[in-house]
This record gives sequence, C-alpha cells and structure tokens, in this order.
Amino acid sequence: MNGSSAASRALAWSVHLYTALGAVIALEALVAMVRGDARAAFLWMAAALAIDSSDGTLARAARVKEVVPTYDGSKLDDIVDYLNYVLVPIFFAVEMKLLPDRWAVAIAALPLLASAYGFCQSAAKTADFFFTGFPSYWNITVFYMYALGAPPSANAVALALLSLLVFVPIGYVYPTRQPFLRPLTIALGLAWGVALMVALARLPEPSPALVYGSLAFPLYYFALSFYLHFGRRGR
Repeated sequence: MNGSSAASRALAWSVHLYTALGAVIALEALVAMVRGDARAAFLWMAAALAIDSSDGTLARAARVKEVVPTYDGSKLDDIVDYLNYVLVPIFFAVEMKLLPDRWAVAIAALPLLASAYGFCQSAAKTADFFFTGFPSYWNITVFYMYALGAPPSANAVALALLSLLVFVPIGYVYPTRQPFLRPLTIALGLAWGVALMVALARLPEPSPALVYGSLAFPLYYFALSFYLHFGRRGR
C-alpha cells in the first residue's frame, strides 16, 4: 500500500512539474523575442499551448487533487496561463513593433489589465463549460497580427476591442469540454492547429492563403460561442 501511495504521489507531482514547465517555456519565448526570432517565439508559445491542452487530462488521470490535496494545481495553472497567454504574446506585440511606437506600452497595458481581471473572476469558467468574457487568446491574436502584416493602428484597435470584450459577460466555448458539437469542434480545432503549424514553419513568409483560410476556425468558434450563449439566455 505504501509503495502504491508513493508511486501515486510521485505521479501527481510529476504532473504538477509538467504544468510548471510552462513557465520555463514562457522564458524561452521571451528570450527568442529579444533576439528577434519570431518563429522560435511562436514555436515556444505553441509548446506552451500543447502542455496546457494536455495537463488537465493528465491531472485527472493521476487524481492529483486526491493524492496531493495540499497543493493547488489550479492556481499553478492560472499563473502559467497568464504568463503564456497574456504576458508573453503582449510582450511580443511590443517587441516586434506590432503596435504604434508612441503608444505601444499604453495599448499593451489594456489586455494585461483586462486579463488580470478575467483570470480572477469567480465565474471565469462556468459549470456548463464556458469562459466568461473573451478568453485570453492573446497568443492567437498576436500570431494573426504578425502573419497578416496588419498595420500597427489596426492592431491597436483590435487589442482595445478584445480587451473590452473581457468585461462583457458573454460565454465563450471551452472547446475540449463543451458537449455541444464537441466532435466537430475538436476535429476542426485539430485541422486548424495543423494549418497553424505549417504556417509557423514558413515564417517569416507564411502562405497568405493558408493564413487567411485558417481564420475559418476562429470565426466558427465565435459563431458557436454566440449561438450557445444567446441560446442559453433564451431558454
């Protein structure tokens, strides 16, 4: 029994370590940005996304809450997520000159502050698998800003509008857990992920057709979220 318990604890702690590695990846991404290597920075952000997409499943399989009840893995996850989904991509936007030079820090402050609010809401994630307010998908936002070569003024407007949407209590789909159309959403999400990886491999000159075509999934995501949100309110 003791051997089994020790093995369970080791497994649980290894899952927490796996989550914590996201902080190291955040540092690697920042270093890549300082060096001016946008491709490497996005690849590190993709690695962080891969960890975040899998650590929850591993945590449930290892029963981390039961095995190590004194350690709050959800708090660790939020800290690492804020680094990788907020601070790292917003720093990218500043460092890679995606924002107007004169106002770059002021504009960058908007998503930093908005997401600080969003992460700490008690209803940030609902029981029926929605995020409340625009989720902190700043890594994806910044990727499209960079890949599409959008002008800094347009990027500034986009960051301001999406920051505002953090405070608007619309429910956005939790893609891997929302049961409605989940197989379709996951399939489209996987195809979208493959398209983004191909685009990343071709940076700094990705195929415009591929980048524009990949926007179909974000549009689907917003449409599904709005449909379900207002559908819930109508019931």
